[in-house]
Amino acid sequence: MKTGRIIALIVGCALLLPGLGMLLGGGGLSAAYAAGRDDDGYFATNLDRVKSRAVAVTTGNIDFGADRGARGRVLDALDADVRLRVSNASSRRGVFVGIGPTARVERYLAGVSRSEVIEVNGDRAVLRTRSGRSAVTPPTAMKIWSASASGVGTRQLRWKATGDRWTAVVMNADGRAGITADINVGAKAGFVLPLALILLGLGLVFTAGALVLIVFGARGLSAHAEDEAAPSPEPGAPAAGLRPATSGVQLRAQLDPKLSRWKWLVKWILAIPHVIVLVFLWLAFVVSTVVAGFGILFTGRYPRGIFDFNVGVLRWTWRVNYYASTGGLGTDRYPPFSLDADPTYPADLDVVYPGELSRGLVLVKWRLLAIPHYIVVGLLVGSSTTSNGRAGLLNVLIVVAAVILLFRNRYPRPLFDLIVGFNRWIFRVVAYAALMTDDYPPFRLDQGGEEPVAAELVPDPVAPPVS
Repeated sequence: MKTGRIIALIVGCALLLPGLGMLLGGGGLSAAYAAGRDDDGYFATNLDRVKSRAVAVTTGNIDFGADRGARGRVLDALDADVRLRVSNASSRRGVFVGIGPTARVERYLAGVSRSEVIEVNGDRAVLRTRSGRSAVTPPTAMKIWSASASGVGTRQLRWKATGDRWTAVVMNADGRAGITADINVGAKAGFVLPLALILLGLGLVFTAGALVLIVFGARGLSAHAEDEAAPSPEPGAPAAGLRPATSGVQLRAQLDPKLSRWKWLVKWILAIPHVIVLVFLWLAFVVSTVVAGFGILFTGRYPRGIFDFNVGVLRWTWRVNYYASTGGLGTDRYPPFSLDADPTYPADLDVVYPGELSRGLVLVKWRLLAIPHYIVVGLLVGSSTTSNGRAGLLNVLIVVAAVILLFRNRYPRPLFDLIVGFNRWIFRVVAYAALMTDDYPPFRLDQGGEEPVAAELVPDPVAPPVS
C-alpha cells in the first residue's frame, strides 16, 4: 500500500464532510434567497396574536458582538436591516414599537411588569413574564429609541443594524398594561447572496477534490502496481473468480466449515475500523453516483473510473456485512481494507460494466421504477430510525443463525442459503438504483453462495443430408 494513497484517502475523507456541508449550506441559502423573501426583499416570519397582561413585550438582549468603539463597522459592511410590523388587535388603541440600547431600555422598564420573548415555535412566541407596576411613562415621550413607530392600526419600524446591545419593545402607546398584537419580524442583508455563492463554489471545489482523493486513495488499498497496470475487462465480461451469471450483479459467499461458536459476539466491535472508512466511502459513493448520472444523461455511458470505485464500495460493504452483520456471519476471516476483487476471500461481489446505458432511465430508475423493490428491501432490513422501529427479517434470521451456532456449533446450510439470497436481492436493487445497470432486478430469490449460472444456448445438431 503506497503512503501517498493513504494520505490521499485521509485528506479526502477530511475534506468531504465540510465540502458537503458547504454545498448544503450554499444550496439552502440560495433557495431561501430565491423563494423565501417577500416583495421588499425581507426574510419574514409572523408571530400571531401575542398576548400579555404586562406593560411591555421585549426581546432578549440582541448582542451584535461589537463594542461602542467599533460600532457598526462589521454590520455596515454586511448591510443588515431589521423590519418590525405590529398590529394592535384593538383598533381604538395606539401601539408602539421601538428598538433602543439595552441599558437604556432596562432603566426605562425597571420595576415595570414585562414579558420577554424566550423562544419562537413556528408562529407562536413563548413569553416569560416578570411582575411589576402596571403603567409607565408613555414610550413616545422617551428619547432612548434608535428607531420607533407608534399609532393606531399597523405600525412599521425599519432599523439598520449596528454594533452594541439592543432590545426591541412592543407596548401600548399610552404606556399602560395589557397587550394584544400581531407581530411580523423581517430581516435582510446584502451578504446573503454572495455568501451563498461563495459556499456553493467552495463546496464544489472541496467535494470534487475530496472525491478525487478518496477514489485515488481507496483504489490503492491492498492493490499492487501490476494490478493497476492490468487492462480493464471488456463490458459484459465477469470479474475474476466469478462465473457468468443470470444477473449483472454477481454476489458470492462461501461458508467457513469451522466457524467459532462465540466470535460473532465481538465481530461488530472488530469491524468498527471498517465501518468508519465505509461511512466516508458511502458519502463519496452518493456524490459520485450523482456525477455519474449526469455523465449517463449526456453521454449514455457510466464513467469507468467512477463505476469501478462504486463497485468497490459495494464489494467492501458486502464483505464487512458478511463478516460481522446482516450478510450472514459466514466467515471468521477478517475482511481486507480493499476495493479490489479478491477470489481468495469467502465473500466477493462484482457488477458487470454495462457499456451503453439508457439516458431516459436515469431520471426514473431510482425514484420510480425501483419503488416495488424498495418495499421488499424495507421488509428485509427493517427500520430503526424511530423509537418504535421494527427489526427486519434479515436481523431475525441472523439472530437465529447466531444462537444455533452458539449452542449447536453448526450453521444450518438452508438458513445460510436463504440469508445470502436475501442479500443478493438487496445488492441488485442498490446497483440498479445507483444507475449501474439497466437490467431490472428480478423478483426472484436466488439462494445459495453462488450465482445461478446463465444457461448457454447450444444449437440443435444438424442432421446429415440424405444421400
